[in-house]
Amino acid sequence: MHQVEVPAVIPLPVTGSLGSIPRHNADRTPDRPVYARRDATGWVDVTAAQFLDEVRATARGLVARGIGPGTPVGILAPTRYEWTVLDFALWTIGAFAVPIYETSSAEQIEWIVTDAGLSVVAVGSQQLAERVAGALPEPPATWVMDDDLLGRLRTDGADVPDATVEALLAAVGPQHTATIVYTSGTTGRPKGCVLTHGNLLFVVRTLVASTPQIVTQPGARTVLFLPLAHVLGRGAQVYCAQGAMQVAHCPDPRTLVGDMATVRPTFLVGVPRIFEKIFNASQQRAHASRRGRIFDRAAAVAIDYGRSTHASGASRWLRAQHALFDRLVYSRLRTAMGGELAFAITGGASLGERLGHFYAGIGLTVMEGYGLTETTASGTFNRADCARIGTVGQPMPGTGVRVADDGEIWLRGPHVMPGYHHQPEATGAVIDPDGWYRTGDLGRIDADGFLQITGRCKDMIVTAGGKNVAPQVLEDRIQAHQLISHALVVGEGRPFVACLITLDPDALDAWASQHGRAGAPVADLIADPALRAEVQEAVDDANRAVSRAESIRAWRILPGQFLEDAGHVTPSMKLKRAVITQEFAEEIAAIYTR
Repeated sequence: MHQVEVPAVIPLPVTGSLGSIPRHNADRTPDRPVYARRDATGWVDVTAAQFLDEVRATARGLVARGIGPGTPVGILAPTRYEWTVLDFALWTIGAFAVPIYETSSAEQIEWIVTDAGLSVVAVGSQQLAERVAGALPEPPATWVMDDDLLGRLRTDGADVPDATVEALLAAVGPQHTATIVYTSGTTGRPKGCVLTHGNLLFVVRTLVASTPQIVTQPGARTVLFLPLAHVLGRGAQVYCAQGAMQVAHCPDPRTLVGDMATVRPTFLVGVPRIFEKIFNASQQRAHASRRGRIFDRAAAVAIDYGRSTHASGASRWLRAQHALFDRLVYSRLRTAMGGELAFAITGGASLGERLGHFYAGIGLTVMEGYGLTETTASGTFNRADCARIGTVGQPMPGTGVRVADDGEIWLRGPHVMPGYHHQPEATGAVIDPDGWYRTGDLGRIDADGFLQITGRCKDMIVTAGGKNVAPQVLEDRIQAHQLISHALVVGEGRPFVACLITLDPDALDAWASQHGRAGAPVADLIADPALRAEVQEAVDDANRAVSRAESIRAWRILPGQFLEDAGHVTPSMKLKRAVITQEFAEEIAAIYTR
């Protein structure tokens, strides 16, 4: 057993609540822009004083509509300004939001509404209201954001005294529920993780204290595009509020690049897939404009340069190449991301060493971290001034990490949830009497306390020869290839390890154009020897990370995608292995019978 615990850098939040953050910002810097709202002319600043006024007006409206302390209110909407206002308004009066993904199925909506006991769901649009109505025989009331919800709440609450809201806020403490976030449900029905004000306050206060170079720089701002139904997006929202960083909401990730160009963020929170797509899209554009060789060489130099800055330093020749490509390539990439992006936090999956070193090499510090819904999206992270690419960093101050004898990662600290909603037995199965949460992930800690994730306990594959194989190590490296969308390693009880692969549609179209195959049927492209050779390169790269007994001996490209609507992936894009292996049983069997 290996265990590391790091002292806290802030006092534990023994008083106060999340609802106090808007007032704190307004009292300290009332004219500071803390949000940006989009209108017909572009982005309009919202100052700390204006945001506080909006939150308080909304809180009065909630009181007028009968929402009070402890009341759960569902929110089913894209990431937007109204989401954030409603969140803080609910916290102000001691109520809380229960987020529901926009992409949730009728069955998932029914389960969350029923399990959480929701009598009201705030939705983004009338279309989403209809989905809620169609999901339950007796649906809850729906409030539609597109119908000027904030304005209507302001009107409804006009006669509610400010003193009423102040009294409700004063009664909220760190021990009270701040949200119930439902897990992705990769292995069954989603469980509701109860997170308290204390959980979130500890995390965001610790992160702000640990990342002063991000939040204290003049004009610090970000584009928030992650779903606020996801604990990472929600945590990012509160982190930015705690640091008084300006936030512009991006409801559609497809507009992210354009929004970054206009907002010019200094900081970004995203999952690794976003950073993969930025890299892949840039590479595809370069190849389409016959500058592919230059880009590929520039990427290799950036990776070497990123590695060198974490080792003995760059050679004179490498520095000269880097300076050249900085003018030709890297500066254009930085401009495409707004021109001022200096820091990013990523989590939810593995970024991989290649991309980590690449972004470090072009001047973007990507701080990879690790956490779960049950630990308020936190546990470990790579600080900007103390990072080790290829790991998920050291324990956050005030937290502990343990790797048990069987390799499972345990976490302990004020960020760990009090438990699952209405499921004491499930809570007891994962949190021991000493407060250690069993994550179900496998990993190892190096001599300096950096954690590396090596797999999932439940995902371990045991081949017919008795070899234990952690599929994530292979899958993460394969999925780093620009052509590949998903990779699912199989081999349970089989003579060798194999893999199902899906291709990224955009990358496949770009590849077809570059190879004179534009418009060719997908089936023909999948069979193309040149494309298969590229996929084999990705598999070969993954195999270099494992022993021969763990390596992929055969693979098959599927003509379609692993889709959330089909139940193949969760809203946070985690693969549902049991569903996929059952649905594609014939394809898997064919690999072993040829």
